[in-house]
Amino acid sequence: MSYADVNGLSLWYEVHGSGRPLVLLHGGFGAAEMFAPVLPALAERRRVVAVDLQGHGRTADIDRPLRYESMADDVAALIRHLDLGEVDLMGYSLGGGVALRLAIQHSALVRRLVVVSAPCRRQGWYPEVLAAMAAHDEQVAERMRGTPPHELYARIAPHPEDWPALWAKSGDLLRRDYDWSAEVAALAAPVLLVFADADSVSTAHAAEFFGLLGGGRRDAGWDGTGRPASRLAVLPGLTHYDIVRSAALPAAVLPFLTTQVREPA
Repeated sequence: MSYADVNGLSLWYEVHGSGRPLVLLHGGFGAAEMFAPVLPALAERRRVVAVDLQGHGRTADIDRPLRYESMADDVAALIRHLDLGEVDLMGYSLGGGVALRLAIQHSALVRRLVVVSAPCRRQGWYPEVLAAMAAHDEQVAERMRGTPPHELYARIAPHPEDWPALWAKSGDLLRRDYDWSAEVAALAAPVLLVFADADSVSTAHAAEFFGLLGGGRRDAGWDGTGRPASRLAVLPGLTHYDIVRSAALPAAVLPFLTTQVREPA
């Protein structure tokens, strides 16, 4: 467990296991602890580097808005700081957006990308989810006191009093429109998309996202030669909120990371 000074930020990270690096990026209002239920399975096969993003967990906030793009630059700077070379990258929810931007902005650093429960455009979230995100502010932060995310933040954050500010800055981020479809279609690295079958991201968008990566366009053929380099996993019986705790997640992710896939032409 340590800190790296990158882009004016003291970015916290922890390392588990050995082997090819796998960088983990948590969801909103969380920290590396979000991956605790699946970390042992991942660390058995990989050198796992779990990061606390700007203003989250043990990484104190700085005078800068929360943006997917700048947080992606932070993680890219950490990868270079640790001299990890080309990494595998997995992000969940907020971290999925950051991971996707990192693969777009710093493609040379990413060997394979796993995006868990995150869309490539804002309208991929269900309308009721978008409405809830748009309402994030200091008042909602007060109502969230005493919940597990707040209890974790109060226990590990360098400045626990910043809880309301985190919600205000997160609301500002989540109200901003984005559509990265064209950049997704240009990605060279193989991508695994993982969604729950009762996710906060619509199943229609999951299929659309996969289509941008070359998936769902044709039959793979009897020998599989028509299979795209990227993959789609829809995990049954799960939601956006429990997918990151399920043993089904590493069961889907590890074969993608460890099995040879056809690289895109």
